[in-house]
Amino acid sequence: MGFRMGIVGLPNVGKSTLFNALTRTAAAQAANFPFCTIEPNVGEVAVPDRRLDRLAEIAGSRQVVPTRMTFVDIAGLVKGASRGEGLGNQFLANIRECDAIAHVLRCFEDGDVTHVEGRVDPVADAQTIETELMLADLDSVERRLANLSRKVRGGDKEALQQERLLKDAQAALEEGRPARVVQIAEEDMRAWRMLQLLTAKPVLFVCNVAEDEAATGNAQSERVREMAAGQGAGTVVISARIEEEIAQLAGDEAEEFLTELGLGEPGLDRLIKAGYALLGLQTYFTVGPKEARAWTVPQGVKAPQAAGVIHGDFERGFIRAETIAYDDFVALNGEAGAKEAGKMRVEGKAYEVQDGDVMHFLFNA
Repeated sequence: MGFRMGIVGLPNVGKSTLFNALTRTAAAQAANFPFCTIEPNVGEVAVPDRRLDRLAEIAGSRQVVPTRMTFVDIAGLVKGASRGEGLGNQFLANIRECDAIAHVLRCFEDGDVTHVEGRVDPVADAQTIETELMLADLDSVERRLANLSRKVRGGDKEALQQERLLKDAQAALEEGRPARVVQIAEEDMRAWRMLQLLTAKPVLFVCNVAEDEAATGNAQSERVREMAAGQGAGTVVISARIEEEIAQLAGDEAEEFLTELGLGEPGLDRLIKAGYALLGLQTYFTVGPKEARAWTVPQGVKAPQAAGVIHGDFERGFIRAETIAYDDFVALNGEAGAKEAGKMRVEGKAYEVQDGDVMHFLFNA
């Protein structure tokens, strides 16, 4: 299981430059005019995790297979997108297919790069897109409520549940608040997700700053951080241009470049970590002489469901999971040492997988 993150923002805020850097390709044309991205560019990137390399080294694995994350570079939005202005219809449809939204905000001054609104104000930019998404959701909610009316009158349980959830969303949207602020009971979560409301998706604000501000941010990124904190959202400060340069460098050169800039890790790493936290995801590992592989699962997932990420038969025929914590695997130099020290645990169906677990599943075919 990976996840799909849509990169959105107004035109000319650095979306495509960031996408190019993240996917290490030039597939998205980064040009100084609106709508240079017509169709959503999709790129898969390996999720960087130094733990996986260490596990492979200890086990002598011939192949290293990281988990993957999908980025979708979506056409720039303008005011009126909810009514189909610009490429609004395509923009809104593409967002619906994503698990989360990385909202890129321009936090840099550059007279050579035109801002579609003629000014640099990332908070106003965020509000422009949020407003368009809320208007689109409100229109969708009203149409769905009208279509449900006959089934509701007939007492259809599923329709009654949908109506209740839609009215909760409608109330928030009419107050100018996104659907993600609505408190949803556990038993309603599946039906809520099926509504596919744009503003129900988790949002991460990505502050695109100038190269010399990548380590510290600036006054504009601080404004975004304060805004995000008020919404319970996260922020990441990135210089898309720096990320593009790093993408072209070899490993050692990239590390030296980052050190010179006062950066501990590439923006890609920070963006993925923030995305994982946003969606409540974690990683477990399978390790052997043939391969060391990382797998992405939700936090709190039980062992059989984690096994099912590898293959459905693993979940259906689950017997038990032999589990070693990452720190124990490393400290005891692998599976044999961990087993000898009593650090290999046998876990059953009720076990909640922990981030970094090294697991081997036993199942009936």
